[in-house]
Amino acid sequence: MSLFPRTVTADSPPLLSGDGPQRVCIVLLSGIGDVVHGLPLALDVKALDPAHRVTWVAEPAPAEVLRHHPAVDRVVVYRTRAGLSGLRALRREMAGTRADLTLNVQRYLKSVWPTLLSRASVRVGLPPSKTRDGVRFSSTHVLAEVPWKHSQDLFLDFRWALGVARGAPVRWDLTFSEPEIAEREAFFAGLGGGRPVASLVVGSANPAKDWPAERYAEVADALALDFGFHVLLLGGPSARERRAADVVLARARVHPTDGLGDSVRRLMGRIAGSALVVAPDTGPLHIAHALGVPVIGLFAHTNPWRVGPWKRFRDLVVDRYTEPGANPDPSGYLPRDDRMDAITVADVLEKVEVARSTYL
Repeated sequence: MSLFPRTVTADSPPLLSGDGPQRVCIVLLSGIGDVVHGLPLALDVKALDPAHRVTWVAEPAPAEVLRHHPAVDRVVVYRTRAGLSGLRALRREMAGTRADLTLNVQRYLKSVWPTLLSRASVRVGLPPSKTRDGVRFSSTHVLAEVPWKHSQDLFLDFRWALGVARGAPVRWDLTFSEPEIAEREAFFAGLGGGRPVASLVVGSANPAKDWPAERYAEVADALALDFGFHVLLLGGPSARERRAADVVLARARVHPTDGLGDSVRRLMGRIAGSALVVAPDTGPLHIAHALGVPVIGLFAHTNPWRVGPWKRFRDLVVDRYTEPGANPDPSGYLPRDDRMDAITVADVLEKVEVARSTYL
């Protein structure tokens, strides 16, 4: 533990040695969107030297995003919800781990244990003001303080520790296996009609981020009848998402395909095969962005300029978080409750028009 971690700035010397292959551990446990935002760091390590080894510690669902990724050599799954038994299992799994450099890209206490268990002599964390629960004391180095900004930009500051130019290309390289690609192609071929697919993500992990299900039904009708899409409903296995999907299926005049399920990899494949995605602030939005699939983001509870699509597809964001007349500001951190109702069906369909004219 380090009472006084050193500060890393853009002008600091690299902390990753150039003397032969190095072992890098990335601690970024959750959520799915954050893990997507961390992928450029793994690719940066491999760009410096393909022989460098990358171990990534993640919780079960986000760990699925890392499967088949060309820059991640080993994925360690940490079941944080299992409490002490999960921590004991993590300790056993990391018993042979001895990293040269660990990047702790998480702000919460749960990240301390894998950071220390990596046994790295150099451990780099987020700026202290961006962490909680004393996480900074598990680091030997911390990034210099910066204002709140987009999560992707915040994570890219770890390039200072790697010695990668801040302006280097940013890639995510989400990768699918050949069987996954074959399954995806068969699924979309089975939808029939040859129409492009618009996917509606009907829920998130936080009910405050969700958009009313009955409005998704209206959007589904317009997508099918006015824009010529086949509509696919996407989401996870939670009872709340199931109820939302059932409302859409019952109210829509068209017949959306029910694509909800408990497989993150299958969800990724469904997004990859879509021509357009509509989603609130949730992991599938960032998966779509990373895959280059146009995504209409529905934001009122959280700040889209901090946690929305990064750089591209900004013109497809429905922003009811920013106060009328105010300029978009990524430093806004606090959520705004009870605002998702402010997003209208007309707002979303206006962005569908923009997507059709600009990207499709």
